[in-house]
Amino acid sequence: MNRKNMLKTGIISALLMSFSVFSAENKPDDFSTTSDANAEQRINKTLEEFKAERETVEKNLRNFDDLDFNVYSHQKWDEMDRSHAKDIIVHYPDGSVTYGLKEHLDRSKKIFAFAPDTENPIHHVRIGQGTYTAVTGVWRGTFTKPMVLADGTVIQPNGKRFEIEMATIARWNEQGTMDEEWLFYDDYTFMKQLDLIK
Repeated sequence: MNRKNMLKTGIISALLMSFSVFSAENKPDDFSTTSDANAEQRINKTLEEFKAERETVEKNLRNFDDLDFNVYSHQKWDEMDRSHAKDIIVHYPDGSVTYGLKEHLDRSKKIFAFAPDTENPIHHVRIGQGTYTAVTGVWRGTFTKPMVLADGTVIQPNGKRFEIEMATIARWNEQGTMDEEWLFYDDYTFMKQLDLIK
């Protein structure tokens, strides 16, 4: 094996090792706690267990309200760690996934680059069970700054406004931050409202 191939193999091995170390900290949920096989365990909780669970769920929902209404809507990026684990996994409507808070923040900030008034001001449904919460609400903003696409293409602002329903399902840890988050909103409606597609 020549020196160039050895170097390439070493870099790939280092990347794979760092990924596996990162993955060991926080792995995607296997959903076993929500399976039908565990229904009896969920049904037969004592009153004390049920109350303790409800207290935790309500605490997590309040944290999520603060995230959307205060932290996200006012771009307080240095406070995102109050609701997001450092190694959070986030699933997006287009099928993509980010790993880690920094990657999630980088993606979140891109919205504000072209729609600086973006906000999540309303939550309609707030429910939870065990380590999960589910929240629906409104996501809105105005296209007032240039939008830079991944390939470098720049789309000039047109002043169009987006206001769409969205939902977030989250899996929380014992520290009271999200380990995993699933975001649901209609990308087609988002682009249509911004006049990006006809």
